Amino acid sequence: MAKILIVDDEEDIRTLLLYNLKREGHDVSCAQNGKEAAESLEVSAPDLIILDVMMPQMDGIEFCEYVKANPKWEHIIICFLTARGEDYSQIAGFQSGGDDYVTKPIKPKVLISRLNALLRRNNGSEIFDNKQHIKIDRERYLVIKDGAEIHLPRKEFELLALLVSKPTFVFNREAILTSVWGTEIIVGDRTIDVHIRKIREKIGSDLISTVKGVGYKFNS
Repeated sequence: MAKILIVDDEEDIRTLLLYNLKREGHDVSCAQNGKEAAESLEVSAPDLIILDVMMPQMDGIEFCEYVKANPKWEHIIICFLTARGEDYSQIAGFQSGGDDYVTKPIKPKVLISRLNALLRRNNGSEIFDNKQHIKIDRERYLVIKDGAEIHLPRKEFELLALLVSKPTFVFNREAILTSVWGTEIIVGDRTIDVHIRKIREKIGSDLISTVKGVGYKFNS
């Protein structure tokens, strides 16, 4: 369970997100604008903020900069959720310190999958699988197997980290595509297969199993 703050001036959006995130078991609160959200941070800081761009009193870009400028809040994950899809708006979002930028409309299930991926990515710097002696160092983007460091390209690293995060759980292709590539980039099933093959070549073919017609799992 994560503590999530929704910052959006549209009541319908706040209500929809609040309902779906609470169903997932998260502790959720809301603010109508950046100023109100800034005041709430002084009381209790969330793990993740879902942030609109266009808001009165303090817009999303200003609020994101405000959060990231304070050392006690810089760890907070910020996901922009906005109707502004222009390239310059996305660039401004990332430059202000945002971790992801999602354009409306988006299905709640897809958004939740994106948010869960962000939370997993920020959940400490390491994941261990004691039986297989695999260590994921998220801060240095390193895989350590039996004491040896293995350097993987970013997408291979993200894919392996996703599988290791829930050993024996079968991730279907849709979940993998959403978590690793997101919804803004169109890639085919073959892309996943190629990345899995390359990962197997580097860490061992016995650590990842194919579940035909479904997806892949990490063998604990």
